[in-house]
Amino acid sequence: MATKLFIDTWGWLTLHDKSERYHQQASQAYQHVIARKGQIYTTDYILDETFTFFFRRLPAPRADQSMKALLSAFKSDNFYLIRINEERFAQTQILRSKFLDKPLISFTDLTSMVVMQECSITTILTEDAHFTHVGMGFDLVP
Repeated sequence: MATKLFIDTWGWLTLHDKSERYHQQASQAYQHVIARKGQIYTTDYILDETFTFFFRRLPAPRADQSMKALLSAFKSDNFYLIRINEERFAQTQILRSKFLDKPLISFTDLTSMVVMQECSITTILTEDAHFTHVGMGFDLVP
C-alpha cells in the first residue's frame, strides 16, 4: 500500500519558505513520501488558505509563482486535490458539532479531518496540534 501524506496549510507554507523554522524537516518528510512513490493529498480549502498566505507573506511575483507551481503539482499522478463538496461540507458540520469543547479548531481543519478519514490517511504534514486533540488517530510530521 502506498504511503499517504495529507498536507495542511502550515505544511505548504513551510515547504515553500526556506526561512521557516521547520523547512528542512518538512522538506525531508515530503521528499521521503515522494521518493517512495507515495500519495500527496490536500483540499481546495487548504489551497485557498495557502494562496492567501503566499500573497500576504511573499512579494506578489513570488507568491504568484508559488501558487502556479503548487497547482501544477496536482497534474501529477501521485498528487490528489480533494474538493469539499456538499456531502463533505455536511460531514464537517456534524464534526464541528461533535467537538463543541474544541472551539479553536478551524472549520477548514475539520474539513481536512473528514477527507483524511474518507481517504484512510493518518499522517499529516502540519504543526497544528488540533489534529491530535480530536483522538482520531492522526500522526503529525515532521
